[in-house]
Amino acid sequence: MCGRYASSRRPEDLAGIFEIEKWEPEETLEPDYNVAPTKEVYAVLDRPLKDTDDKRPVRQLRRLKWGLVPSWSKTPEGGARMINARAETVHEKPSYRRAFTTRRCILPADGYYEWVTGVAERDLEVEGKKKRPRKQPYFVLPADGSVFAMAGLYEFWRDKTLPDDHPQAWWVTCSVITTEAETTPLAVSPADGPRALADIHPRMPLMLTPDRWDSWLDPARTDPDDLRELLAPPPAGLMRAYPVTTAVSNVRNNGPELLKELEGPEEGTLF
Repeated sequence: MCGRYASSRRPEDLAGIFEIEKWEPEETLEPDYNVAPTKEVYAVLDRPLKDTDDKRPVRQLRRLKWGLVPSWSKTPEGGARMINARAETVHEKPSYRRAFTTRRCILPADGYYEWVTGVAERDLEVEGKKKRPRKQPYFVLPADGSVFAMAGLYEFWRDKTLPDDHPQAWWVTCSVITTEAETTPLAVSPADGPRALADIHPRMPLMLTPDRWDSWLDPARTDPDDLRELLAPPPAGLMRAYPVTTAVSNVRNNGPELLKELEGPEEGTLF
C-alpha cells in the first residue's frame, strides 16, 4: 500500500521533469517529508484548460487532496479511506473505474515510507484481517535518485451545500494505484535488512517509468483493456530501501531529517 510518502521537489523542477505546460506559482506547496492522507499534493495531469476554446489537453501541475471522493458520493467523508486503488481491480470497482478510463494522473514523490511487519502479520493483512501495529519504517526510493512517479487517479466532487461561486464548492481528489510488491532483489539493500520490497510489505505504489508517462496521462486512451497493459509493474532492480527514524510514524513530524538513512533498525524494532 501507500500510506505516507515524501515530496520535496520544487514545482520548477517538476515542470522540467514532466514537461509541464501550465502551473500556477500561487499553488506552490512547501516541501513535505511526511505526506499523509487528506493533505494537498502535487499531481501531473493532461487536461484542457478552463475558460478557453482550445480543447487540446495541456500538461498541468495541480494541487489535489489525497483521498479520492467519487463524483457520486453524497459526502466527502470516505475520502480519507480511499487513498489507494488496487491495480488488479481498479478497472471494475465503482469508486475508481470511471476515473481509470478518463482521469489518470502521476503523483510525483521522492519515495514512500513503509513499515516492516512480521511474516504472520503480513499474511493476515493480505487476507484482510486485523494485524498488530507496524514496526520499523523504511524509505523506498529509486536507486538512481530520480523522481518516483506514482500512477494515480483523480476525481471531481461537487459540494452541493455551497453556492457555485464558493471557492470550496468543488473538490479535486486523488488516489495512488498500488500493485504487488517486488520479490526480486533490491538494487541496494541495507545490511541485515529486507532483500526485496515484498519483505517489507506485500503491496507497493505502482511506479511508472518515463516511457509510460505520456500513455498513462493521455485522456484519449479510454479502453479499459488497453489501459490495463499500462499497469504492469516496472522492471525489477530499480529500487532501494533503507531504515529511517520511527519519528516518521507521527504525522506531526516533518523535515528532511526523516529521510536520513540509519545504519540499522532502531532498537526494539524488526530487522
